[in-house]
Amino acid sequence: MFTENHWIVISVFLFVLLAMYLLRNKLSTRVNRRFEIGIALSLILFEIAFQLWIIITGKWDVSFALPLDLSSISVMLVIILLLTHHHSVFEIVFLVGIAGALQAVFTPVLSFDFPHFRFFHFFYSHILVIWTVFYFRWYKGFNISLFSIAKAMVFLNVLFPFIYALNIIVGGNYWFLMRKPTGGSLLDFLGTHPWYILGMEVTAILFFFLLWLVFAEKGKFVKHEKSFKE
Repeated sequence: MFTENHWIVISVFLFVLLAMYLLRNKLSTRVNRRFEIGIALSLILFEIAFQLWIIITGKWDVSFALPLDLSSISVMLVIILLLTHHHSVFEIVFLVGIAGALQAVFTPVLSFDFPHFRFFHFFYSHILVIWTVFYFRWYKGFNISLFSIAKAMVFLNVLFPFIYALNIIVGGNYWFLMRKPTGGSLLDFLGTHPWYILGMEVTAILFFFLLWLVFAEKGKFVKHEKSFKE
């Protein structure tokens, strides 16, 4: 964390995000299906490659390798969003995806540095989640409302007991529900286990509300979906 390579990744991430914002009214708003499908396929291929890598290297274990952490779930939601343009999926992944991916980009739990495959896989998947949801927000006119916050919290809390039970069964730490990540993270400011789980709930609500304040088009609660034929 905060090595030279990490700072380069952060700089590229922020530069592209800023460029997307500045050019949001100058570039075509037509739906480019080839581009969207290509991004979705790249995310799928990266995940397959990651699974193959940990299998080939003998590192695969059910306690950590299932694509059930919040980042992997966000990637799956982004893939669905790119392929379907479903507005409810956008609402959930905009809030959940940004919250999780931002923490991963700025405080990565990563053991491999550039140019290792895992380095590329980790940052590509997390950064693409953020770039994609802002692509839909700024270029496709998709919007979030206060009700989106409720949807995202229901989504997380419906999955929560299943993830917690899975952790107990397989000895895992999906969603960091059993212990904090080593090496430091934002969870260090939320108290000890299990109280930091409640802290994560409160932090999620506050962060989702902040995202709504900053990025939502106020007064616009009707979903905005564009035809693929535009």
